[in-house]
Amino acid sequence: MATYTFNLPDIGEGIAEAEIVAWHVKIGDRIEEDGRIADMMTDKATVEMESPVSGTVIKVAGAEGDVIAIGSMLVEIEIEGEGDGSDVGGAPVTETAPEPEVIEAETPKLPPVEEVASAPVAAPAPAPAPAAPKAAAALTVVDAEASAKVLASPVVRQRARDLGIDLAKVRPSEGTRIRHADLDAYLNYGGTRAGPGRAADEEIRVIGMRKRIAQNMAESKRNIPHFTYVEEIDVTKMEDMRGEMNASRGDRPKLTALPILIAAICKTLREYPMLNARYDDEANVVTRFGAVHLGIATQTDAGLMVPVLRGAESLSVWDMASEIARLADAARSGKAKSEELSGSTLTLTSLGPLGGIATTPVINRPEVAIIGPNKIVERPMVVDGAVVIRKMMNLSISCDHRVVDGYDAASFVQALKRRIETPIYIFAD
Repeated sequence: MATYTFNLPDIGEGIAEAEIVAWHVKIGDRIEEDGRIADMMTDKATVEMESPVSGTVIKVAGAEGDVIAIGSMLVEIEIEGEGDGSDVGGAPVTETAPEPEVIEAETPKLPPVEEVASAPVAAPAPAPAPAAPKAAAALTVVDAEASAKVLASPVVRQRARDLGIDLAKVRPSEGTRIRHADLDAYLNYGGTRAGPGRAADEEIRVIGMRKRIAQNMAESKRNIPHFTYVEEIDVTKMEDMRGEMNASRGDRPKLTALPILIAAICKTLREYPMLNARYDDEANVVTRFGAVHLGIATQTDAGLMVPVLRGAESLSVWDMASEIARLADAARSGKAKSEELSGSTLTLTSLGPLGGIATTPVINRPEVAIIGPNKIVERPMVVDGAVVIRKMMNLSISCDHRVVDGYDAASFVQALKRRIETPIYIFAD
């Protein structure tokens, strides 16, 4: 037997270390070539590590949540035979591995970020389980037939069987092929395993993206004295205008309310530049920006991410619609670049139809404000002495009270309200 040392490769320019966010093997597991070893998270992305050899895992670097340096040992794998490792194209194979060597490998593909530890890569197929009742057996056969038509590797299929997941119910995040990350997303966000009975209690260590979100939110609330102002806005005319624009859009993307709201925000920020700013509280310097680099809070399988719509003030609503869709897709698929997730000067957060009556959004530090439009609902309103049905939307804004006064926040929202309620002013100079 010989030992293959898999060292953590260079997974990005300037990256010195990475956090173990999910192990897919443990000591004693058999792993096949191209099987998943672990998911490693840097400050830029989460990267899936795959094994270049088949063998048995005999050593791992640490626990989930631990941080290890680039070039250090991630796992050691015992493989059959002896040699220098040239036949597997990886790090040298030795009987002992006193000095880990940095391997040269292709940068792995970036799956959606995973925040809950996955089950280990499946071992060889277990012995047949006891026969189930006839009704359950019939259901299993139907599910098996449907799952057989799904595109997935043998390792993914085996893991799905071990977890009791019907592959026919799993939606691939990229293309038509189901990957390990899709199984994780299915379990973590609404999927269920086959079989009766109540789910057992479980403790989940807060690691990876969820850990970073927790740290950022805690820092924001700890350091920023927030205040929130809420106003209701009549969006009937804006929605009518949006309907007319969509009816004649041709091959352009369909408009949601978001690009029109952003256009109104950008126009109003010209009069209230103190909101499009960042506060360096260590240097006591506020930087007001001429361009609006709008962060758009986006829910992903990993948690909240904030891709940035750069130069929003210079984009048409059609260009905004296309770019918002592209950024959201990149964030949800784990393909967003680091520069697309940083540098925002103001953030907008919306839950769409789930938006509720009002929100108190948390500021994306070091910005000084965050805007939260809530859901649009039809309500009876009094207009010119008559009760009429209008489309109404509440809008929330949270501000850093060290930089933004309540009067300025309220004045900004009132000016924004006037534009939205008379939408010709969104596009008129």
